[in-house]
Amino acid sequence: MNSPKRDGPTRHLFITGGVVSSLGKGIASASIGRLLKTMGYKVRIQKLDPYLNVDPGTMNPFQHGEVYVTDDGAETDLDLGHYERFLEEPCSRASTVTSGRIYQSVIANERAGKYNGGTVQVIPHVTDEIKQTVKVLAGPEVDVVITEVGGTVGDIEGLPFMEAARQFRHDLGSQYVAFIHLAYIPYIRAAGEIKTKPAQHSVQKLREIGIIPDFLLCRAEKPLSRDVRDKLALFCNVDRANVIDLPDVPTSVYEVPQVLHKQGMHESLCRRLALPVQPCDMHPWDLMVSHIRKPKDTVTIALIGKYINHQDAYKSVTESIDHAAYAHLLKANLLRIESDQLEKEDGLERIREADGILVPGGFGKRGWEGKLKAIRHAREHGIPYLGLCLGMQAASVEFARNVAGLADANSREMDERTPHPIIVPMDSQREIIAAGQLGGTMRLGAFVCTLTKKSSRTSKLYGGAEQISERHRHRYEFNNAYRSRFEEAGMLFTGLYVPDASKPEHSLVEIIELKNHPFFIATQAHPEFKSSPVHPHPLFKGFVGAAYRRKRGHAGSETEVNLAPVGETTP
Repeated sequence: MNSPKRDGPTRHLFITGGVVSSLGKGIASASIGRLLKTMGYKVRIQKLDPYLNVDPGTMNPFQHGEVYVTDDGAETDLDLGHYERFLEEPCSRASTVTSGRIYQSVIANERAGKYNGGTVQVIPHVTDEIKQTVKVLAGPEVDVVITEVGGTVGDIEGLPFMEAARQFRHDLGSQYVAFIHLAYIPYIRAAGEIKTKPAQHSVQKLREIGIIPDFLLCRAEKPLSRDVRDKLALFCNVDRANVIDLPDVPTSVYEVPQVLHKQGMHESLCRRLALPVQPCDMHPWDLMVSHIRKPKDTVTIALIGKYINHQDAYKSVTESIDHAAYAHLLKANLLRIESDQLEKEDGLERIREADGILVPGGFGKRGWEGKLKAIRHAREHGIPYLGLCLGMQAASVEFARNVAGLADANSREMDERTPHPIIVPMDSQREIIAAGQLGGTMRLGAFVCTLTKKSSRTSKLYGGAEQISERHRHRYEFNNAYRSRFEEAGMLFTGLYVPDASKPEHSLVEIIELKNHPFFIATQAHPEFKSSPVHPHPLFKGFVGAAYRRKRGHAGSETEVNLAPVGETTP
């Protein structure tokens, strides 16, 4: 679709939040971006995070959720995953900004004398640095930049970002910059009433900073009455048409663009930003959502990890499982299982009902042996298995112990003294690990993988491609000294990273696959970072399809059950 012609510079949308965090600014930002993209506009999106960490790479998943990785190797907030899944546009290092990065850059400039000996202050030096990071995404080919400001209005650490946003409208012109404020409208069950005061106070706080919102997104448990919306418009000084109802959606966050579209927010945004109002063809998205709402059957997937009780720790993995299920007109029922629970004598009882087993990425040895037990169970009982990053390393160690005859095999990460180190630190990581330099030092970002066996299931899932690109986040790799022994025992190495064609022995194992198994594939990569609800990742799609075939009693065949793409036939 060609982008509509616009006059003037790139437009900017700033999205702020009030009252409480975790209201869904990331979903709202991504949904707005999806509507604008569907209208034909070129959209870029970013997140401003006020915390002082340079990036979330060293943060505890219990605190922060998953670390999302971009093609260019940035470790970012999980909201960038929402952006990419909704917009199907790649984010980059420029799409994530933290206070840590801003202050790091300002201090580096001061040390280099770039401020000509002046006193370095929050205004203008910090705010100018923030504004510059926003401008990076703009340009002649970009129609709209959406900037989500993390945290809530009034947070002390977020004030420089709010001030920079206020200045942005002043610098660029009010006709090219709009503000959207997301506020919580609580329902007090004991009183049986909806209360607007918290939203009013958050808007008042925003106005004290100098920002007047153009749109008010009202997060609530249920739709708001006309009287409530009129009251919010009056007391928050927002046009009645721009008070947008955003209640909890019944089935999936992928319904949010539909909610906004139904209220005409896309048209109101275009008019506010002096952009031509274009048709917004939601048919492909509507079709996908209809499949979510009306699945034909269910499939049960066991997700086994260390941080399983934190709903955001494996966000992209669970979303990718859902995407694959949608494509088969299925609903995925997740069994979230702490891997250390599987180490108990009766631990495997927890996964007996699973149609498929998935072990995602992670670090550390807690629950390691439980993962190995689950993988052995999947291998020996023909249960479809998908391993991601650590899940591939665990599958390799399990195979070494129980198939290749290396009973004491292990990963150097789990046991430095193992006599059979199947998984070892990458050469580039040895000094880094020894020095304890943790932040931003792993093998990060997209790397090309060569698919080595055209007849393999891996190759078929990727459509027969000779090379693919997947994202990575790891320090350890498969030890090539054991490759021939694994191949003799029946392991297929179906994907390799070969940095030097003249030295194939130095290649890095990217994908492994078992012969004579309904579905057993594991990858060193993180394919979950490249899946979307409209275009599920092929590995996840193949995995969920195999799990459903097992449920239907067709574990040995890939053709007896018709597993069709979204919008075609039903299974």
